[in-house]
Amino acid sequence: MQLNFWALASIVLVAVVTFYLGHRSSRFANSTHDFLVARRTVRSRRNAAAISGEYLSAASFLGVAGIVLKEGADALWYPIGFTAGYLALMLFVAAPLRRSGAYTLPDFVEARLGSVPLRRFSTAFVVFIGVLYMVPQLQGAGLALETILGTPGWLGAILVTVVVAFNVIAGGMRAITVVQAFQYWLKLFAIAAPTFVLCAVFLTGGPGQVTSLGAPAPPVFAADTNVDVRTDVTLQVTSLTSVRVQDPGASADREVIWPAGGDYPVAEGTVLRFSAGSGVPVVSDGVAQNSSWLRPSSGGLSDLLSTYSLILATFLGTMGLPHVLVRFYTNPDGKAARRTTVHVLLLLGLFYLFPTMLGALSRMYVPELLVTGKTDAAVLLLPSAMLPGVAGQIVGAVTAAGAFAAFLSTSSGLLVSVAGVLSTDVLPGRVRDFRVATGIVALAPMLLAVFLRQDDLSLSIGMSFALAASTFSPLLVLGIWWRGLSWAGAMAGMIVGGSLVVTALVVTIVSGYTGGWAPWFFQQPALVTVPLAFLAAIVVSLATRRGIPEDVNSVMLRLHAPDPLGFMRDRAVARFGQAEEKVRSSKGRHRK
Repeated sequence: MQLNFWALASIVLVAVVTFYLGHRSSRFANSTHDFLVARRTVRSRRNAAAISGEYLSAASFLGVAGIVLKEGADALWYPIGFTAGYLALMLFVAAPLRRSGAYTLPDFVEARLGSVPLRRFSTAFVVFIGVLYMVPQLQGAGLALETILGTPGWLGAILVTVVVAFNVIAGGMRAITVVQAFQYWLKLFAIAAPTFVLCAVFLTGGPGQVTSLGAPAPPVFAADTNVDVRTDVTLQVTSLTSVRVQDPGASADREVIWPAGGDYPVAEGTVLRFSAGSGVPVVSDGVAQNSSWLRPSSGGLSDLLSTYSLILATFLGTMGLPHVLVRFYTNPDGKAARRTTVHVLLLLGLFYLFPTMLGALSRMYVPELLVTGKTDAAVLLLPSAMLPGVAGQIVGAVTAAGAFAAFLSTSSGLLVSVAGVLSTDVLPGRVRDFRVATGIVALAPMLLAVFLRQDDLSLSIGMSFALAASTFSPLLVLGIWWRGLSWAGAMAGMIVGGSLVVTALVVTIVSGYTGGWAPWFFQQPALVTVPLAFLAAIVVSLATRRGIPEDVNSVMLRLHAPDPLGFMRDRAVARFGQAEEKVRSSKGRHRK
């Protein structure tokens, strides 16, 4: 594989700028207030850019285009759901959550329901969701470096972990706010500029002849193509296909004829040689025919139910993601939190226009990814496929820079949110404890990313959304809008929803290693788990009215009273560190 020096330079530049901005901002962080909530003085527009920067993860930058390449119209619900989730967050959660005066999600749980055991239980789920969400970010970094530079997959995971951990240890939320805001605009440029360039190339003819997406047949190889299969796959073939196969360890290849309508296993290390004009075999869970690729829910009732489950998971899961919620604690008041969410909707809607277009172009120009199943690499490989030579390398370097920024920004937000919870709920809560927690949290997902098998990024993160929607979404919605929620009801909802999603996750992983036999409701469980979680929380709350806090009326007033009335107040600073930090946090001004 030829080294792309442009891509290497862009990745190094992004890492250096991220390191510099984090180091520069960390000089002003000296108290627990700074590390947890950036002293609650982040303005709406900067906070919106920072939220968008950390939210646009590997699933957004790489995964959306990859899943559009593989699944077509059904995949469009991913960017729609990722964006629409902020509408629900704005309507139901953002302003009341900020008015609660909490510092972390478990802190809000105790402030609303007055239960220390429930707080500890929610802490466990925050850590689990954060680690589960961070693993695909690190795996995506490994995929990016492996695709562009040919390095081992584990190197990218370790590199991102080191850079992110340094910034978070140095300055916490104060340090990463500026970094994430910068990285949003970098990612927007890195996805928009290549899209405009590649669309212009496509409209002017493009390299070679490609099959139109409107053709009912599967995509075809525009030129003689060698495909190196790096993991065991099962390919579905919809037309008579002649292919030369070089088995693992063999010195010569052999001619094989694959009849239409069959599934054919291919072992890791096999090299497949297709001639120009051959139909493209597709991994067994992909969409082979373009006619089906363009038509939503072409797989029947199961596909339709899976789509509804995905919509529910992304729409409600956003409000339960700890690294998203923690940023709303940094706003000065509830009005600013709601205004921040409006800006986020605009920024996300603008971004998601571009990866869907790149996914469609990828089905025409890099169809070999459908054979290997590595469709998440589409954004990285498409520029060189459409623009041979230095021009393609430069455009590819821009996308590589954006992808690396995606891994860094999302991992930073996850690390801050989980480390903040551990430092305040498990450790004494001092700045030193926050730094220790950061090191511990960074190590766990890094090891998992190195040793676990990489799946589609959007599908992996979709399970994280389902878990968040089934645990924290019922707690937040009912806790903010229903006085009758008891701590026992909230815990029952989290246990029911969380255990069902974890069971579905385990079954899906086992199924992936044993032939992919799991039905749709294990891969997309939210349609089952979310209603059951809400139902369990309501039923148990009605049966345990004694568990309703005595101060529920005053707490609800603080959550919903307009900001100018002055009911909002922050939770006690002493709970989150030494008493002298309260004095230190009152000195100095936050740089806006």
